[in-house]
Amino acid sequence: MTPLTAPVPLRAAKPDALVANVLDAWDGTSEDQRARGAQWYRVANQLARQMAGGDARTGAGVIAALSAQASWERNTRDAAALLAGRPVLNTRERLAKAHRILAGEDPDDVLPRGLKTWHFYRCIADPDDAAAVVIDRHAHDLAVGRRLGTAYRGLGYRPRYDLFAGAYRAAAGQLGVLPSTLQAATWLAWTEDPRRPARPHHRSTEGDAA
Repeated sequence: MTPLTAPVPLRAAKPDALVANVLDAWDGTSEDQRARGAQWYRVANQLARQMAGGDARTGAGVIAALSAQASWERNTRDAAALLAGRPVLNTRERLAKAHRILAGEDPDDVLPRGLKTWHFYRCIADPDDAAAVVIDRHAHDLAVGRRLGTAYRGLGYRPRYDLFAGAYRAAAGQLGVLPSTLQAATWLAWTEDPRRPARPHHRSTEGDAA
């Protein structure tokens, strides 16, 4: 993999190279990470269902609404508190979305359609969803082959998000697994050994910018 600056302009991106890098990342996962990846969203679905009195969609929606820039531990703690009627410290925007979902609005309509929190909600609400795939900074970085730290990744831009989500779907199709399983397993491998560099295949995701 060739180190890149970020974000790679859409016109310069090579989708096939993104797919190849994700496949390389899967090859680097352990059997344990693959097994945990396959269960990650199923366990999250059970937790969301328990938090919301059996309503997985509401539980998943509240979790997703509060998820940005939060660890999973804090995310689930805050969601459980809010669902139980206890006060939670978070941004006004995130709390407003969570309260709209609690009031009965469809999370599909409340969360930004096609972006990370929407996909996170979909993966938790239905772990068998074959279209939903969460692209966060880790999922982005392993696809481009470089840890980018605090660099801007442009994932709030729908066409860019779709480019990376499409790469995971294509790779998952080749492997015969759900995109969410592929994302979760490679995410675990990427985050559990942060010192591990990108695998040295020198596969650039940049193409002709013309």
